[in-house]
Amino acid sequence: MSTVAKPRLVPPPVTAEQLRTHGQWYELARTPVLPMRAYRIAKRSIDLALCICALPVAIPVLVMCALAIKLDTPGPAFFTQMRTGRGGRRFPMLKLRTMVSNAEELKQKYQHLNELRPPDFKITDDPRLTKVGRFLRRTSLDELPQLMNVICGQMSLVGPRPTSFAPQTYRLWHTARLEAQPGLTGLWQVSGRSELEFDERLRLDIAYLRNRCFWLDVRILFRTVSAVISGRGAC
Repeated sequence: MSTVAKPRLVPPPVTAEQLRTHGQWYELARTPVLPMRAYRIAKRSIDLALCICALPVAIPVLVMCALAIKLDTPGPAFFTQMRTGRGGRRFPMLKLRTMVSNAEELKQKYQHLNELRPPDFKITDDPRLTKVGRFLRRTSLDELPQLMNVICGQMSLVGPRPTSFAPQTYRLWHTARLEAQPGLTGLWQVSGRSELEFDERLRLDIAYLRNRCFWLDVRILFRTVSAVISGRGAC
């Protein structure tokens, strides 16, 4: 009796250019890791501890940012956007508003300016961004409300960045990234951030999943701080 082999969730081969640019991440050192269950428990504990410790500083900053948004343009200071998390489950991700209130309606109008291949949408000087929004994007303060997503268990501090589009739009090998809890930051944020194409980001997500460990998470967090301070790749 013959059996049908399951398709392997592997990305297409990495090109020479990709290895030259991001080879340090594709060839990660084989650091000894905790058993996966112990790693997940430790990771969740650290996520909660760091987020709770950050709240006394984060809350006043969020209040000031929200006030600046309200004074700059009409509309809510905060908004939620449905994102795809672990196992393909959708959840509302919190953000500070950085665009005009009708930004989604204007997306079709500016579709011809899109600099990346679908399903991505990126315009370097997006006309929908507000003055305060540009500052929030450049400093990544617009992502600060996601500390609550981490506390609620919908996200982790480090992991594949959750996409706004549904998992049904993924190709088969893309779905490998759904094995882990999505992150506030991840491997591709410290390797190029918004400058990378979707497939390139997916390869880095899979590299992270194959090599995830406590030490790699720490490296990514430190590299994230450096990327945020320099503003490299911020959209």
